Amino acid sequence: MKKIVLTGGGTAGHVYPALAVAENLKDCELHYIGGNGIEKEILSNYKNIVYHTIPTVKFERKLTLKNLLIPIKLAKSIKCAKKILNQINPDVIFSKGGFVAVPVALAGKRENFAIVSHESDLSFGLANKLILRCCNVMCTSFKETAKRNKKCVYTGQPIRSKIFKGRKLQIFNNNNPTILVLGGSLGAKAINELIIENLDTLTENFNILHICGKKNFKEIKQQNYKAVAYAENIEDFYATADIVISRAGSGVINELLALEKPMLLIPLPKGNSRGDQIENAKLFEENGFAEVLMSNNCNIDNLKNKLKLLQRNKEKIISKMKKTAKNNAVMQISAILMKM
Repeated sequence: MKKIVLTGGGTAGHVYPALAVAENLKDCELHYIGGNGIEKEILSNYKNIVYHTIPTVKFERKLTLKNLLIPIKLAKSIKCAKKILNQINPDVIFSKGGFVAVPVALAGKRENFAIVSHESDLSFGLANKLILRCCNVMCTSFKETAKRNKKCVYTGQPIRSKIFKGRKLQIFNNNNPTILVLGGSLGAKAINELIIENLDTLTENFNILHICGKKNFKEIKQQNYKAVAYAENIEDFYATADIVISRAGSGVINELLALEKPMLLIPLPKGNSRGDQIENAKLFEENGFAEVLMSNNCNIDNLKNKLKLLQRNKEKIISKMKKTAKNNAVMQISAILMKM
Protein backbone atom coordinates (compact mmCIF):
# COMPACT_ATOMS: atom_id res chain seq x y z
CA MET A 1 0.00 0.00 0.00
CA LYS A 2 1.42 3.35 -1.08
CA LYS A 3 1.90 5.92 1.70
CA ILE A 4 1.17 9.51 0.73
CA VAL A 5 1.52 12.62 2.91
CA LEU A 6 -0.60 15.65 2.07
CA THR A 7 0.19 19.12 3.34
CA GLY A 8 -0.93 22.72 2.90
CA GLY A 9 -3.04 25.22 4.76
CA GLY A 10 -3.65 28.70 6.08
CA THR A 11 -6.84 29.05 4.04
CA ALA A 12 -9.37 26.54 2.69
CA GLY A 13 -7.98 27.25 -0.78
CA HIS A 14 -4.81 25.40 0.23
CA VAL A 15 -6.71 22.44 1.65
CA TYR A 16 -9.65 21.50 -0.58
CA PRO A 17 -7.58 20.93 -3.75
CA ALA A 18 -5.38 18.50 -1.81
CA LEU A 19 -8.50 16.68 -0.63
CA ALA A 20 -9.78 16.60 -4.22
CA VAL A 21 -6.66 14.65 -5.13
CA ALA A 22 -6.99 12.47 -2.01
CA GLU A 23 -10.45 11.36 -3.18
CA ASN A 24 -8.82 9.67 -6.16
CA LEU A 25 -5.98 7.98 -4.26
CA LYS A 26 -7.67 4.63 -3.76
CA ASP A 27 -5.99 1.89 -1.69
CA CYS A 28 -3.42 4.35 -0.32
CA GLU A 29 -2.46 5.10 3.27
CA LEU A 30 -3.08 8.85 3.60
CA HIS A 31 -1.64 11.28 6.12
CA TYR A 32 -1.98 15.06 6.41
CA ILE A 33 0.57 17.32 8.12
CA GLY A 34 -0.72 20.76 9.09
CA GLY A 35 -1.09 23.30 11.85
CA ASN A 36 -3.91 24.13 14.23
CA GLY A 37 -5.68 26.36 11.67
CA ILE A 38 -8.52 25.82 9.23
CA GLU A 39 -6.78 22.76 7.75
CA LYS A 40 -7.18 20.88 11.06
CA GLU A 41 -10.83 21.87 11.27
CA ILE A 42 -11.54 20.67 7.73
CA LEU A 43 -9.58 17.42 8.10
CA SER A 44 -11.57 16.49 11.22
CA ASN A 45 -14.30 15.38 8.79
CA TYR A 46 -12.00 12.99 6.90
CA LYS A 47 -11.62 9.86 9.03
CA ASN A 48 -9.63 8.02 6.34
CA ILE A 49 -6.76 10.55 6.61
CA VAL A 50 -4.47 10.54 9.67
CA TYR A 51 -3.82 14.12 10.81
CA HIS A 52 -0.49 15.22 12.29
CA THR A 53 0.00 18.66 13.87
CA ILE A 54 3.16 20.73 13.65
CA PRO A 55 3.88 24.29 14.81
CA THR A 56 3.63 26.67 11.85
CA VAL A 57 5.02 30.10 11.14
CA LYS A 58 3.56 32.75 8.86
CA PHE A 59 5.49 35.58 7.25
CA GLU A 60 3.76 38.92 7.88
CA ARG A 61 3.77 41.26 4.88
CA LYS A 62 3.73 44.31 7.13
CA LEU A 63 6.83 45.45 9.04
CA THR A 64 6.72 43.68 12.38
CA LEU A 65 9.14 42.29 14.95
CA LYS A 66 7.35 38.93 14.65
CA ASN A 67 9.21 38.30 11.39
CA LEU A 68 12.53 38.30 13.29
CA LEU A 69 11.43 35.12 15.05
CA ILE A 70 10.69 33.27 11.80
CA PRO A 71 14.08 31.46 11.50
CA ILE A 72 13.76 30.08 15.04
CA LYS A 73 10.12 29.03 14.61
CA LEU A 74 10.77 27.57 11.16
CA ALA A 75 13.65 25.45 12.47
CA LYS A 76 11.31 24.07 15.15
CA SER A 77 8.63 23.34 12.53
CA ILE A 78 11.10 21.56 10.24
CA LYS A 79 12.40 19.42 13.11
CA CYS A 80 8.85 18.39 14.04
CA ALA A 81 7.90 17.67 10.41
CA LYS A 82 11.09 15.62 9.90
CA LYS A 83 10.24 13.44 12.91
CA ILE A 84 6.70 12.78 11.63
CA LEU A 85 7.89 12.06 8.09
CA ASN A 86 10.44 9.54 9.28
CA GLN A 87 7.78 7.82 11.37
CA ILE A 88 5.43 7.57 8.37
CA ASN A 89 8.16 6.94 5.77
CA PRO A 90 5.96 8.08 2.85
CA ASP A 91 6.47 7.19 -0.79
CA VAL A 92 5.66 10.78 -1.77
CA ILE A 93 4.60 14.11 -0.28
CA PHE A 94 1.92 16.19 -2.01
CA SER A 95 2.09 19.87 -1.08
CA LYS A 96 -0.69 22.32 -1.87
CA GLY A 97 1.36 25.28 -0.75
CA GLY A 98 0.79 28.00 1.80
CA PHE A 99 3.03 28.71 4.79
CA VAL A 100 1.90 25.47 6.46
CA ALA A 101 3.53 23.38 3.71
CA VAL A 102 6.96 25.04 3.77
CA PRO A 103 8.48 23.20 6.79
CA VAL A 104 7.08 19.88 5.53
CA ALA A 105 8.64 20.38 2.09
CA LEU A 106 11.97 21.50 3.56
CA ALA A 107 12.03 18.52 5.93
CA GLY A 108 11.05 16.19 3.09
CA LYS A 109 13.88 17.46 0.92
CA ARG A 110 16.43 16.96 3.70
CA GLU A 111 15.22 13.39 4.25
CA ASN A 112 15.18 12.65 0.48
CA PHE A 113 11.45 12.01 0.14
CA ALA A 114 9.83 12.57 -3.26
CA ILE A 115 7.78 15.80 -3.34
CA VAL A 116 5.05 16.90 -5.74
CA SER A 117 3.55 20.36 -5.28
CA HIS A 118 0.81 22.45 -6.88
CA GLU A 119 0.57 26.18 -7.59
CA SER A 120 -2.98 27.47 -7.96
CA ASP A 121 -2.27 31.06 -8.94
CA LEU A 122 -0.90 32.56 -12.14
CA SER A 123 2.34 33.55 -10.37
CA PHE A 124 4.23 31.75 -7.61
CA GLY A 125 3.53 32.71 -4.01
CA LEU A 126 6.39 33.02 -1.53
CA ALA A 127 5.76 29.55 -0.10
CA ASN A 128 5.82 27.85 -3.49
CA LYS A 129 8.93 29.77 -4.55
CA LEU A 130 10.66 28.03 -1.64
CA ILE A 131 8.96 24.69 -2.26
CA LEU A 132 9.90 24.80 -5.97
CA ARG A 133 13.53 24.33 -4.92
CA CYS A 134 12.61 21.21 -2.93
CA CYS A 135 10.07 19.44 -5.11
CA ASN A 136 10.47 16.97 -7.96
CA VAL A 137 7.41 18.25 -9.83
CA MET A 138 5.37 21.45 -9.57
CA CYS A 139 1.87 21.14 -11.04
CA THR A 140 0.11 24.34 -12.09
CA SER A 141 -3.46 25.55 -12.60
CA PHE A 142 -2.51 27.79 -15.53
CA LYS A 143 -0.61 26.99 -18.72
CA GLU A 144 1.27 30.28 -18.47
CA THR A 145 2.70 29.34 -15.06
CA ALA A 146 4.03 25.99 -16.29
CA LYS A 147 6.26 27.75 -18.82
CA ARG A 148 8.30 29.44 -16.08
CA ASN A 149 10.31 26.47 -14.83
CA LYS A 150 11.35 23.08 -16.20
CA LYS A 151 9.98 21.35 -13.09
CA CYS A 152 6.47 22.63 -13.86
CA VAL A 153 3.68 20.59 -15.44
CA TYR A 154 0.32 22.08 -16.42
CA THR A 155 -2.51 20.04 -14.90
CA GLY A 156 -5.23 22.56 -14.09
CA GLN A 157 -6.88 23.06 -10.71
CA PRO A 158 -7.95 19.95 -8.78
CA ILE A 159 -11.65 20.21 -7.90
CA ARG A 160 -13.59 18.03 -5.45
CA SER A 161 -16.22 15.80 -7.03
CA LYS A 162 -18.92 17.11 -4.66
CA ILE A 163 -18.73 20.53 -6.33
CA PHE A 164 -20.51 19.05 -9.36
CA LYS A 165 -23.31 17.51 -7.30
CA GLY A 166 -25.03 20.62 -5.94
CA ARG A 167 -28.79 20.93 -5.52
CA LYS A 168 -30.61 24.22 -5.87
CA LEU A 169 -31.67 25.64 -2.49
CA GLN A 170 -35.32 26.61 -2.11
CA ILE A 171 -34.83 29.90 -0.27
CA PHE A 172 -36.48 32.63 -2.32
CA ASN A 173 -40.10 32.71 -3.49
CA ASN A 174 -39.67 34.72 -6.69
CA ASN A 175 -38.13 34.47 -10.15
CA ASN A 176 -35.41 37.09 -9.64
CA PRO A 177 -31.85 36.11 -10.58
CA THR A 178 -29.84 34.98 -7.55
CA ILE A 179 -26.44 36.49 -6.81
CA LEU A 180 -24.10 34.47 -4.61
CA VAL A 181 -21.68 36.70 -2.70
CA LEU A 182 -18.58 35.13 -1.16
CA GLY A 183 -15.11 36.11 -0.13
CA GLY A 184 -13.28 32.88 0.57
CA SER A 185 -13.20 30.80 3.74
CA LEU A 186 -12.33 33.80 5.92
CA GLY A 187 -14.82 36.23 4.36
CA ALA A 188 -14.13 39.58 2.69
CA LYS A 189 -14.98 42.56 4.85
CA ALA A 190 -14.96 45.18 2.06
CA ILE A 191 -17.28 43.12 -0.16
CA ASN A 192 -19.56 42.36 2.79
CA GLU A 193 -19.89 46.05 3.63
CA LEU A 194 -20.61 47.03 0.02
CA ILE A 195 -23.42 44.48 -0.20
CA ILE A 196 -24.97 45.14 3.21
CA GLU A 197 -24.90 48.94 2.83
CA ASN A 198 -26.78 48.66 -0.48
CA LEU A 199 -29.23 45.85 0.24
CA ASP A 200 -32.31 47.98 -0.49
CA THR A 201 -31.06 48.73 -4.00
CA LEU A 202 -29.71 45.28 -4.80
CA THR A 203 -32.72 43.32 -3.59
CA GLU A 204 -35.07 45.27 -5.86
CA ASN A 205 -33.99 43.12 -8.82
CA PHE A 206 -31.92 40.31 -7.32
CA ASN A 207 -31.97 37.67 -4.62
CA ILE A 208 -28.77 37.92 -2.58
CA LEU A 209 -27.31 34.75 -1.08
CA HIS A 210 -24.41 35.89 1.06
CA ILE A 211 -21.61 33.83 2.62
CA CYS A 212 -20.07 36.38 5.00
CA GLY A 213 -17.28 34.46 6.73
CA LYS A 214 -17.39 33.40 10.37
CA LYS A 215 -15.79 36.58 11.68
CA ASN A 216 -18.07 38.91 9.73
CA PHE A 217 -21.50 37.32 10.10
CA LYS A 218 -24.43 39.58 11.02
CA GLU A 219 -28.05 38.51 11.29
CA ILE A 220 -29.99 40.81 8.94
CA LYS A 221 -33.65 40.42 8.11
CA GLN A 222 -34.31 41.71 4.63
CA GLN A 223 -36.62 40.49 1.89
CA ASN A 224 -34.77 38.65 -0.91
CA TYR A 225 -31.63 38.37 1.24
CA LYS A 226 -30.15 35.40 3.06
CA ALA A 227 -26.80 35.38 4.87
CA VAL A 228 -24.77 32.54 6.38
CA ALA A 229 -21.40 32.57 8.12
CA TYR A 230 -19.98 29.56 6.30
CA ALA A 231 -21.27 26.92 3.90
CA GLU A 232 -20.18 23.31 4.28
CA ASN A 233 -22.47 22.52 1.34
CA ILE A 234 -20.94 25.12 -0.96
CA GLU A 235 -21.96 23.01 -3.96
CA ASP A 236 -25.64 23.76 -3.21
CA PHE A 237 -24.93 27.49 -3.02
CA TYR A 238 -23.16 27.32 -6.38
CA ALA A 239 -26.11 25.43 -7.87
CA THR A 240 -28.53 28.14 -6.65
CA ALA A 241 -26.53 31.05 -8.11
CA ASP A 242 -27.05 32.70 -11.48
CA ILE A 243 -24.12 35.09 -10.92
CA VAL A 244 -21.33 34.99 -8.34
CA ILE A 245 -19.53 37.94 -6.76
CA SER A 246 -16.21 36.78 -5.37
CA ARG A 247 -12.59 37.48 -4.61
CA ALA A 248 -10.26 36.01 -7.21
CA GLY A 249 -8.54 33.14 -5.46
CA SER A 250 -7.72 30.46 -8.01
CA GLY A 251 -9.60 27.68 -6.26
CA VAL A 252 -12.96 29.44 -6.29
CA ILE A 253 -12.74 30.92 -9.77
CA ASN A 254 -11.72 27.60 -11.31
CA GLU A 255 -14.67 25.92 -9.59
CA LEU A 256 -16.97 28.58 -11.01
CA LEU A 257 -15.43 28.13 -14.45
CA ALA A 258 -16.00 24.38 -14.30
CA LEU A 259 -19.62 25.01 -13.25
CA GLU A 260 -20.09 27.64 -15.98
CA LYS A 261 -21.11 30.39 -13.56
CA PRO A 262 -20.66 34.01 -14.77
CA MET A 263 -18.70 35.90 -12.14
CA LEU A 264 -17.88 39.39 -10.96
CA LEU A 265 -14.42 39.32 -9.45
CA ILE A 266 -13.28 41.86 -6.86
CA PRO A 267 -9.64 40.86 -6.32
CA LEU A 268 -7.83 41.48 -3.07
CA PRO A 269 -5.86 44.71 -3.56
CA LYS A 270 -2.09 44.58 -3.83
CA GLY A 271 -1.58 46.34 -0.50
CA ASN A 272 -3.27 43.37 1.19
CA SER A 273 -1.59 40.68 -0.93
CA ARG A 274 1.21 40.12 -3.44
CA GLY A 275 -1.19 40.92 -6.29
CA ASP A 276 -1.91 37.31 -7.28
CA GLN A 277 -5.68 37.78 -7.25
CA ILE A 278 -5.41 40.78 -9.56
CA GLU A 279 -3.43 38.63 -12.03
CA ASN A 280 -5.98 35.80 -11.79
CA ALA A 281 -8.91 38.18 -12.28
CA LYS A 282 -7.38 39.94 -15.29
CA LEU A 283 -6.67 36.60 -16.99
CA PHE A 284 -10.28 35.49 -16.50
CA GLU A 285 -11.51 38.84 -17.80
CA GLU A 286 -9.29 38.55 -20.90
CA ASN A 287 -10.68 35.07 -21.56
CA GLY A 288 -14.25 36.37 -21.31
CA PHE A 289 -15.16 34.38 -18.19
CA ALA A 290 -15.67 37.30 -15.81
CA GLU A 291 -16.12 41.00 -15.22
CA VAL A 292 -13.64 42.63 -12.83
CA LEU A 293 -14.22 45.42 -10.34
CA MET A 294 -11.08 46.75 -8.67
CA SER A 295 -11.25 47.65 -4.99
CA ASN A 296 -10.49 51.33 -5.58
CA ASN A 297 -13.56 51.53 -7.86
CA CYS A 298 -15.80 49.53 -5.58
CA ASN A 299 -19.03 51.51 -5.20
CA ILE A 300 -22.69 50.74 -5.81
CA ASP A 301 -22.89 52.45 -9.21
CA ASN A 302 -19.96 50.51 -10.62
CA LEU A 303 -21.26 47.33 -9.03
CA LYS A 304 -24.67 47.74 -10.67
CA ASN A 305 -23.07 48.46 -14.05
CA LYS A 306 -20.94 45.33 -13.86
CA LEU A 307 -23.96 43.22 -12.88
CA LYS A 308 -25.88 44.59 -15.87
CA LEU A 309 -23.01 43.61 -18.17
CA LEU A 310 -22.98 40.08 -16.75
CA GLN A 311 -26.72 39.74 -17.23
CA ARG A 312 -26.57 41.10 -20.75
CA ASN A 313 -23.66 38.84 -21.78
CA LYS A 314 -24.57 35.79 -19.70
CA GLU A 315 -25.08 33.39 -22.61
CA LYS A 316 -21.91 34.58 -24.35
CA ILE A 317 -19.89 34.06 -21.15
CA ILE A 318 -21.29 30.56 -20.61
CA SER A 319 -20.56 29.68 -24.23
CA LYS A 320 -16.88 30.62 -23.75
CA MET A 321 -16.75 28.60 -20.53
CA LYS A 322 -18.13 25.56 -22.34
CA LYS A 323 -15.29 25.74 -24.86
CA THR A 324 -12.59 25.39 -22.20
CA ALA A 325 -10.98 21.98 -21.75
CA LYS A 326 -12.64 19.79 -19.15
CA ASN A 327 -10.68 19.84 -15.90
CA ASN A 328 -8.96 16.51 -15.25
CA ALA A 329 -6.32 17.80 -12.83
CA VAL A 330 -7.25 15.27 -10.15
CA MET A 331 -6.51 12.37 -12.51
CA GLN A 332 -3.25 13.88 -13.76
CA ILE A 333 -1.89 14.73 -10.30
CA SER A 334 -2.94 11.34 -8.92
CA ALA A 335 -1.06 9.62 -11.76
CA ILE A 336 2.08 11.65 -11.02
CA LEU A 337 1.90 10.76 -7.31
CA MET A 338 1.38 7.07 -8.00
CA LYS A 339 4.47 6.98 -10.23
CA MET A 340 6.73 8.41 -7.53
